[in-house]
Amino acid sequence: MRFSHLHEISALCAEESTTIGRLMIQEQVQETNTTEEEIFRQMSDYYEVMKEAVHRGQTQDTLSRSGLTGGDGKRLAEYLRSGETCSGDASALAMAYALSVSEVNASMGRIVATPTAGSCGVIPGVFISAQERFGWDDEHMVNGLFAAGAIGYVIANNSFISGAEGGCQAEIGSAIGMAAGAMVELRGGTPEQAVHAVGLALKNTLGLICDPVAGLVEIPCIVRNGLGAVTALAAADMALAGVRSAIPSDEVIDVMLEVGSAMPSKHRETAKGGLAQTPTGKRLTESLTRNTPTKKDKS
Repeated sequence: MRFSHLHEISALCAEESTTIGRLMIQEQVQETNTTEEEIFRQMSDYYEVMKEAVHRGQTQDTLSRSGLTGGDGKRLAEYLRSGETCSGDASALAMAYALSVSEVNASMGRIVATPTAGSCGVIPGVFISAQERFGWDDEHMVNGLFAAGAIGYVIANNSFISGAEGGCQAEIGSAIGMAAGAMVELRGGTPEQAVHAVGLALKNTLGLICDPVAGLVEIPCIVRNGLGAVTALAAADMALAGVRSAIPSDEVIDVMLEVGSAMPSKHRETAKGGLAQTPTGKRLTESLTRNTPTKKDKS
C-alpha cells in the first residue's frame, strides 16, 4: 500500500482527485495482481452477506446457544414502528440493524467480520439503514466498504482491532471509526472530512474495555454494536458539518495503542473484570457452566 496513515490517504486522494474508496480499489489491484472487477465482485459478495444478516436478524429467531441474547433487533424495529423515538428514526433503525447482525453472529449465523466478529454489526447497521433512507444503489455502498477497509487497514497496522489485545476500543472503536469515515464519503464529503470523522469517532471510545460475560460475544458486545452505529452517524454528521478533530486522527490511533497496551489483562476479553465480574455477570456465568453438558452427557 502507498499509505500507512490516514493523513497519507487524504493527501493521495487530493493529489489524484479521487475518493478513499477508489484509492483503496486501486491499491488492492496493485497489491493482489487481481482485476478491479474481481475485487469489486468479492466486496459485493460481502455486502450481500451483510444484507442477509440484517434480514435474518429482523425476520428469524436469533436466540443464542447460551440463551442469553436474541430478538432485541426485532424489538427495536417494532418500537421504531410504534411512534416517535428518542434518538430519531435514522439512529433507531441503524441500531436495530446493528443489533440484528450481532445477534445473528451470537446465534452462529453468517456475518462479515468488520473488522471482527465482535464488532460485525456496526458497519451493516450504518450502511444498510442509510441505503434504505437515501436510496443509494449497491455499487455506491460497495465503494463505501472499500473506504471503510482503507480506514481499517490503517488502524490495524498502527494500533489494534482485537479486543484481546486492546480492549473493546479496538473492536467496536475501530468499527465505529471505519463506519463514520465511510459514511462521510457516502454522503459526498471530502476525504479530509472522512479522516476527521474517524478521529471524532475514535476519541469517544478510547479506554473502552472488553469484558464479555462468560467469555461470550454477547453481553455487552451486542448492545455496544447498536450504540456504536449511532456514534458513527453522529461523528459523520459532525465532520460533514465542518467539525474537525483537534487531535489529528492518526494521533488518536496512536493513543488507542497506548491505552490498549496499558489496559489490565482482566479488561481485555478474559472475562476476569468489568461487567463479567459483577454479581449478575458471575451468576449468569455460573448458570451457564451448570447447564453445559459434559463429554459423557453428549455421548
